[in-house]
Amino acid sequence: MVMDTPKSLIEAVTFFDDPDNALEYLASKRWPTGVTCPYCETKEPMFLATRRIWKCRSCRKQFSVKVGTIFEDSPLPLGKWLTTAWLIANCKNGVSSYEIARDVKVTQKSAWFMLHRIREAMQDINTGGMLGGEVEVDETFIGGKARNMHKDKRARKVTGTGGKDKAMVQGIIERGGKVRTFAVDTRKKHELQKNIREQFEAGSAIFTDALKSYDGLESDFTHGVIDHAVEYAKGNVHTNTMETFWSLLKRGLHGTYISVEPYHLFRYLDEQAFRYNNRREMTDADRFALVCSQIAGRRLTLRRLTAQPE
Repeated sequence: MVMDTPKSLIEAVTFFDDPDNALEYLASKRWPTGVTCPYCETKEPMFLATRRIWKCRSCRKQFSVKVGTIFEDSPLPLGKWLTTAWLIANCKNGVSSYEIARDVKVTQKSAWFMLHRIREAMQDINTGGMLGGEVEVDETFIGGKARNMHKDKRARKVTGTGGKDKAMVQGIIERGGKVRTFAVDTRKKHELQKNIREQFEAGSAIFTDALKSYDGLESDFTHGVIDHAVEYAKGNVHTNTMETFWSLLKRGLHGTYISVEPYHLFRYLDEQAFRYNNRREMTDADRFALVCSQIAGRRLTLRRLTAQPE
């Protein structure tokens, strides 16, 4: 049975406070064609109402709606999870773990872990297609503002290091379509053009700034270049759409999350891209429902989340 989604945050909080409502709604999104055993894929298992779990008629294993999802092994009730998912799916500038901790009544550490697990479900699973038409490409640096740094660190950074010690992100946006983002190591030609050639159909119209790393794209694409030292737009040659996405991203990173470790950056990129790509034709309820439909097969453990790259 497919249930109606609450239409606003206050409706969601009230609705999902009932554990039966939360279970029935999440099950309908995870298994839209009927509950299926996550172990052997047998349909129509027995429902044990007193424990709100199912028992497979074939393999005889018991399972909850959380098994095999981002919620697995979490002792927190579904009502807290679903309220948090609603907030992160719809707050334009994101929502911090401290806000979640206060509003949902969990510890800040638990809230931080919850948000990252939900971001795992916000990753776009339909990014395999090639982009075409008119596409903008740009890159930006992500890092702390000098006024927020310790005095000694600020002194080192304001001596002309440019983007040094900051994380770099390349963005690709199809005009009228979706945005894709990539955390990259350098602004060198081989890395930036590699992403472009893997994402674009030959013959696409690509618009970039005057960075030398983009030289040579005209051999495979229609390449329009805008020199930002002179102007920001020349007809339809501009990267203003991509710049708009960067401003939204940085508003969240600097204003809401404050401090983001480079090895977690891609998760925040996924979050912002999810909201941006689903902003036009989807309501808050639709975005929330989409997150809930993508929870399976995406488990994120604390060990994997906190393991820093070598």
